[in-house]
Amino acid sequence: MSEMSDTIRKLFREGDDRRDAGLTTPEGIRRFDDIVYGEDAERQILDVYRPRDKAGVLPVIVSVHGGGWVYGDKERYQYYCMDLACRGFAVVNFTYRLAPEYKFPASLEDTNRVFAWVLDHAEEYGFDRTRVFGVGDSAGAHNLGLYAAVCTNPEYAAKYPFQPPEGFVPTAVALNCGVYRAPVSEDEKDQSNLLMADLLPERGTKEEYEKISLVNYVTSQYPPVFLMTAAGDFLREQAPLLVEKLMEFEIPFVYRYYGSADRPLGHVFHCNIRLQEASRCNDEECGFFRSYC
Repeated sequence: MSEMSDTIRKLFREGDDRRDAGLTTPEGIRRFDDIVYGEDAERQILDVYRPRDKAGVLPVIVSVHGGGWVYGDKERYQYYCMDLACRGFAVVNFTYRLAPEYKFPASLEDTNRVFAWVLDHAEEYGFDRTRVFGVGDSAGAHNLGLYAAVCTNPEYAAKYPFQPPEGFVPTAVALNCGVYRAPVSEDEKDQSNLLMADLLPERGTKEEYEKISLVNYVTSQYPPVFLMTAAGDFLREQAPLLVEKLMEFEIPFVYRYYGSADRPLGHVFHCNIRLQEASRCNDEECGFFRSYC
């Protein structure tokens, strides 16, 4: 493991421990834990959360966690995902294979596996196959954004050794505080660039950066997008780059910028469900999804 990845894992773990201290499973949530969706029973596992008071088929949200491509798992996102489920959705919260141990496109392959799993297990868990949404933040937004491009751009899909389920496109996606063009800056020592070096097999060639830049692969078939960033988000300059492409191809989207100079909320603030602004953001994203139900 690189020194940067090791440092990020420690910092993120400490921050998540503070954020989630004292949180428990809401009484109104029924959960199905540790379901294996691939060959790796440690890294390819997922949870399903459903509101107890809603029987039958529900629209489903698949959450793609963040963590700089090198950190994170479903345990770190369980409270955020259950908070979304409390808003009337079935939510799938999954762990995927991380860099630098697993190079790109392992995380994208796992994302595809999970969406395929959702379609295959819809009857068992009460998923509405016609209303399958995705949320992702930071590296997860990057991952989800690219996956939606794989589903809607055959030329881009041909670059990968896997294919999405036939005819499948997420109904809509929410991309939060993400990366949409690489490299993030011209500074080779930029934190995001260093982490992408751990992600990419050749540590960030021009061709690799082109391949993982979502702005290169948006087409008129891309799904509707809720796009969010915030004051204090170190990736906030990425969002307008995607806005430009969504406008160019006339993709329906909502763009939100939360916080202010006086209240810089920071990167992925919406995962801290104790924050009033997080509740507002998550309400608005779920409201956006309901508009497609």
